[in-house]
Amino acid sequence: MNKVTQKLLGLVSDLFGKPDGAYNIREDSLCAGRKSSEYIRIESKTDKPGIDIIVDAGAKGEKVYIPACVTHSDVDDLVYNDFYIGAGADVIIIAGCGIHTDGEGDSRHNGIHRFFVETGAHVLYLEKHIGIGEGTGKRVINPQTIAEIARDGFMEMDTTQIEGVDSTKRITRAVLGEGARLVIREKIMTHGSQSAVTDFEVELNGDGSGADLVSRSVAKGASKQLFRSRIYGNAVCSGHSECDAIIMDGAEVSAVPELTARHVDAALIHEAAIGKIAGEQIIKLMTFGLTEKQAETKIIEGFLK
Repeated sequence: MNKVTQKLLGLVSDLFGKPDGAYNIREDSLCAGRKSSEYIRIESKTDKPGIDIIVDAGAKGEKVYIPACVTHSDVDDLVYNDFYIGAGADVIIIAGCGIHTDGEGDSRHNGIHRFFVETGAHVLYLEKHIGIGEGTGKRVINPQTIAEIARDGFMEMDTTQIEGVDSTKRITRAVLGEGARLVIREKIMTHGSQSAVTDFEVELNGDGSGADLVSRSVAKGASKQLFRSRIYGNAVCSGHSECDAIIMDGAEVSAVPELTARHVDAALIHEAAIGKIAGEQIIKLMTFGLTEKQAETKIIEGFLK
């Protein structure tokens, strides 16, 4: 790994501590390190860039790390990663991307992740995106997640993007079977002229299936954000979509939730709230000795926690 990759991984060290399980480190479209473990195999694809991650049925308490780093300008990285989670397995997947630009050219990372979660399996997916560098080129990250969750399977996604990414479009698609559940927690902060688009679509096809999608975001400067979610209740199921956003300066935030019930016992709810930081919150913190800027920072940190 080069020094820029090491710096990027260090900036997301809350996720990427020293790997204690299987890992694959991607650096400028190439593999910079890989290790399988007793219950997790990582194999290169033969027909396109990317890897297959196979988690054995019944594996418990396993971890796999799959960071991707772009270390300079004029890189257009595209990767296809497929995860095969065996029946009854319990695994934590630590992912994420760091982009560094050092010139005028844009750099991109497009990660397409497909999850095949078998009966009774449990997946916790942690992802963090960050952009750094003094270059004027844009730092672009466009992740796609496609999940098929079988009977009684469970998948939780916790994604964070709060620094340095100029443009992102996150697409998530999921199909849930009987008793399957999906939980998504998203945190985003944009500033300057940055833009961020979130596009969720979930099909609740099995009786007893459920989805809980929650996005929290802060938009500063002249940045723009769009949150769009679609939940289709096709069985006896429950679905919840929520977007909470703080808008500041001259930013723009749009929330477009959509619910479609195709079964009389589909219980679907959506919530959306966009607003500024309340003045009394800032004043209260300033009474404890904080400056207005420090108070604002504390409120945002608490909101995105």
